[in-house]
Amino acid sequence: MLRLMKYLRPYLLLILLAVGLLFAQAMADLALPNYMSDIVNVGIQQGGIQSGVPSAIRQSEMNRLFLFMTADQKSQVLSDYTLVDTNSANYSTIVKQYPDVANEPIYVLNNISQTEITALDPIMGKAMLVVYTIEQAQSDPAKAAQLSAQLGIDLSKLPAGTNLFTLIQQLPPAQLAQITAAINKQFAAFDTSTLTQAAATPIKAEYTALGVDVNKVQNNYLFSIGGLMLLVTLASVTCSIIVGLLAARIGSGAARDVRHDLFAKVESFAKADFDRFSTASLITRSTNDITQVQMVVILMLRFVFYAPILGIGAVIRAVDKSPSMTWIIGLGVGLLLVIILSVFSISLPRFRKIQKLTDRLNLVTRENLSGMMVIRAFNTQNFELNRFDKANTDITQNNLFVNRVFVTMMPVMMMLMNGLTVLILWVGSHQVANLTLQVGDMIAFMQYAIMVVFSFLMLSMMFIFLPRASVSGDRIAEVLAVTPSIQDPAEPKKFPSNGKGEVEFRNVSFRYPGAEEDLLHDINFTARPGQTTAIIGSTGSGKSSVINLIPRFFDVTQGAVLVDGIDVREVGQRELRDRIGYIPQRGTLFSGTVESNLRYADENASMETLRKATDIAQASSFIDAMDGGMEAEISQGGKDVSGGQKQRLAIARALVKHPKIYIFDDALSALDFKTDSALRRALKKETGQSTMIIVTQRVSTIKNAEQIIVIDDGKIVGKGTHDELMKTNETYREIASSQLTAEELE
Repeated sequence: MLRLMKYLRPYLLLILLAVGLLFAQAMADLALPNYMSDIVNVGIQQGGIQSGVPSAIRQSEMNRLFLFMTADQKSQVLSDYTLVDTNSANYSTIVKQYPDVANEPIYVLNNISQTEITALDPIMGKAMLVVYTIEQAQSDPAKAAQLSAQLGIDLSKLPAGTNLFTLIQQLPPAQLAQITAAINKQFAAFDTSTLTQAAATPIKAEYTALGVDVNKVQNNYLFSIGGLMLLVTLASVTCSIIVGLLAARIGSGAARDVRHDLFAKVESFAKADFDRFSTASLITRSTNDITQVQMVVILMLRFVFYAPILGIGAVIRAVDKSPSMTWIIGLGVGLLLVIILSVFSISLPRFRKIQKLTDRLNLVTRENLSGMMVIRAFNTQNFELNRFDKANTDITQNNLFVNRVFVTMMPVMMMLMNGLTVLILWVGSHQVANLTLQVGDMIAFMQYAIMVVFSFLMLSMMFIFLPRASVSGDRIAEVLAVTPSIQDPAEPKKFPSNGKGEVEFRNVSFRYPGAEEDLLHDINFTARPGQTTAIIGSTGSGKSSVINLIPRFFDVTQGAVLVDGIDVREVGQRELRDRIGYIPQRGTLFSGTVESNLRYADENASMETLRKATDIAQASSFIDAMDGGMEAEISQGGKDVSGGQKQRLAIARALVKHPKIYIFDDALSALDFKTDSALRRALKKETGQSTMIIVTQRVSTIKNAEQIIVIDDGKIVGKGTHDELMKTNETYREIASSQLTAEELE
């Protein structure tokens, strides 16, 4: 899989853009639980009061707060507040916000920084709580008894209407400091958020006394945070959509490039290279395997980069909300890792097997479809059905096994997620009861914990596709890593401009790759322009192997094959094959029309050239009879034409090319004798200056050849004309006698 990463280099900028957008999306998603915490803590529990520092406070109330502050704290508070009364310059503005300023001067908070507010928060918050506690004690006997114990004064014995603040103000400074410290001790365990939450009640009471609509304050806060959440959600959705588009573009583009290079590599294979991979396997690697890689690239961009950002960010945010509950996340992550690694170790071997079984299924299907007529002729439909059923059942069972593994993983993870939620609620509720954690922070921590689990859940989805894509990537890289056995030379030579296409075999020996013995031994002959050189021999004697060496489908083991005096290994394959018109025994046609198949040799050929080629190949008669003539449709492989028609179209295609050398690999075998004879006469007339090499088993086809090469067991056992060989060569005489009557031989 890693060997295919180079195909992502052209898309590096898009990948970086996608990662940046994923980071933005993760930050937006991580902000939402925090906003939810603010809504619960500040918007609901604190009524929209964001800190323990009131924006305005009556002068009489402030004087009470000063009783429980040090001199430095009092000085700091006075520097951050401005006293406003009816004579102040901004009175008309302030009275609209705080109507009670008409009855009593008030302190209004200056426009100070958040840092200064944070520093002022515990000072004002604790003082507000102390004053509020004393005010409540004057009207609540239970609270009065509690305060009596703290002050060391029996409040129940005080005369009715006694003002506690007046009494406290008259106490000696040392006793006042002692009382303040005793009251403040109650709030020692409070953190900033808990202190702010506790101070919200007296602040709301003060706002009410100032004539402020506290419900409006709460609603304004809720709407502002809610609107901000909507904007953040919209930003997250936008980033997600753009990343999806980028991931699809990158994945599809990389898959296109891999598919192009894979096809180009297969096109460069020599015949020997195809023995390493079956056709069905190459088809699977070019389609299914590349699709697997494409899918995993898209998922990597969508989840593999996003999940770690989200998970790490969620852990940091969760620790900030409640460090004491971090162990719960650690427990969940540990269990998740055990589950994921177990699934991965079980599924990976199965994925390797599935790809091989896919190859097998494609092979069986391809053989059945291409050999349907033979299957029906021998009544082996049931055998082939059982063979297909076996391949189909094997791949189905493996897929079911893998799916069962992943199906069980999802409910296990959901159970784990729900278990973590219950555990967080149980532990968090105790902390809320002990005033060490706010409800909103507990909810946020729970959401962050779920995000951590969800990020691992997204990664686990990758483990569904990654093992199979890894196998597919290795299979693709295996093909791309093949070095074709037939290579162009570093500095190829050029054929002479006046070359006529003379072919010479000089001391040629050849063995197939991996074979222990040579198939061809010391082959020597020359095929000259303007002459027909025929190669004949029994089945398996090596005839086709000889001509496969000319266009370099294989390279010789010893000796050399020369065209116009130059070793074919010293010129480029393209230039060599441009001089050759090759007609195989099984003429291959491509889906399209008759005309498109003929233009395969020369796409710029004129209609006159095409028509002349079909006339020579004796194909014009059946082409004209087809519906559409030259525009008649040809199915894949030419299945809608007969074997003889297919061969004649293949010959016509070679003629369109006007090559210097014609190679017929038993390409007239499907023609009747009359068509064969007419075709040979037309070929002799129109291609008289070209080198004609014919491989055949028909003696009648080559009787008039200028040179006949007789091959037996990979060796040349005879060379000459028909008449010469009939007199001197026993092997040729046996072949001829088995095919022709005595009269025909004369």
